[in-house]
Amino acid sequence: MALADNRLNAALWGKLRSKVGVRFTRFVVVAAVSLTVTEIALTLCNGVFHMTSTPAALVSWFCGAVVSYVLSRWAWERKGKPDVLRETVPFWVISAVVIVILTLATKFAYHSASWLGLTGVKHVLWVDFIWLVANCFTFLLRFLIFHYVLFAERTTAARAAATGPDTVPPGTRNAPSPAAAPHTAAATAEAEAAAETAKSAETAKSTAKTDGAKQATPAD
Repeated sequence: MALADNRLNAALWGKLRSKVGVRFTRFVVVAAVSLTVTEIALTLCNGVFHMTSTPAALVSWFCGAVVSYVLSRWAWERKGKPDVLRETVPFWVISAVVIVILTLATKFAYHSASWLGLTGVKHVLWVDFIWLVANCFTFLLRFLIFHYVLFAERTTAARAAATGPDTVPPGTRNAPSPAAAPHTAAATAEAEAAAETAKSAETAKSTAKTDGAKQATPAD
């Protein structure tokens, strides 16, 4: 039983340390912060300013969307000036889809609170709860779109830039670089010439010994 638990923990830890796991963990932080901001904004719009469902949803969504946009760039390690066409515009298009869902959820929360006869603090808490449930639904949807669509190409490009153009592909670690190839060829030629010289010297020495032995043999 303990062995199975250890394997499960190791598998979960490996998933969290993977590229998707790191992004997901960071996005959980992003979602938690932006959700907190939207909940505070919704509570103020509903309980303090007594806004109707649609204005309250719009104001709350916009506050959370701004926070989410800034922190999402951190989650996917985006630095510098954002790409408007590939990053900023798609993000707000996705956010527009999200606000449709959240607005419908807020309308349902207001109407259902009336059906249940909730007023005052109970009404505010009920609306906040429905808003929380709707955000949990959109959380996974936003993560999948952000990771596999919005930031997918940029993530691949960032990984390629991090590895660099001089990275040696697997299986070619011993292959000489073009700059080192002439030096390698010269060293090989010198080694072969030295071997030929040593072989010639050895042959000459053997021939000299043979001639000396013939001269030392007495004639018949």
